Amino acid sequence: MNYDNKPGHYYSKVRYEMLKYLPENATKILEVGCGNGCFGVLIKEKSNKEVWGIEMMPEEGAKAKEVLDKVFVGMCEDFIDDLPDNYFDAIYFNDVLEHMYDPYALLKEIKKKLSDKGVVISSIPNIRYHNQMTMFLLKKDWKYEQHGVMDFTHMRFFTGKSIKRMYKEAGYAIKIHEGIRRTGSFKPYLYNILFLFTQMDIFYLQYATVASKD
Repeated sequence: MNYDNKPGHYYSKVRYEMLKYLPENATKILEVGCGNGCFGVLIKEKSNKEVWGIEMMPEEGAKAKEVLDKVFVGMCEDFIDDLPDNYFDAIYFNDVLEHMYDPYALLKEIKKKLSDKGVVISSIPNIRYHNQMTMFLLKKDWKYEQHGVMDFTHMRFFTGKSIKRMYKEAGYAIKIHEGIRRTGSFKPYLYNILFLFTQMDIFYLQYATVASKD
């Protein structure tokens, strides 16, 4: 998969809204898909925490090595055995799992890297976001884009319901699961009038999930 054509901000976008999901007592954090390390730096600036990263793109991984405590450069699946067992208090997947060939297997494998109090934290695009619903239900289209929900590098597509099922089948207990980045558009309200307000998930661009070992 070619990631070279991504826009310039793709590897340096700080996900401020994901910081609130980090447990206060977490001291050892791993970010899978850390880009240039900008999110990890934000975590380290807030308190003295140990932050590791895994980044597929060599140029961005080299930058992350300059600011994080330890960084592996390459495919996440190649470094599972290099990560210490029972070590991390939090493992972040910010817009990463949808890029994996088998995110289900990855979640099962990486679970053993969590400490007893550890959690996996993820943000995953919602394929039922109202823009996508309009595209394939009304416009009868399925068009890939450079980034966003229909990113051409996405290997998997999820709804809020399927995200919960993925975590549960991987042996996790879900602590938080909620829609984030709610749209300000009026269109989802119109759709919900038609469907008696049973489609509230279409307001959210993504879902944030926090899960612990079951």
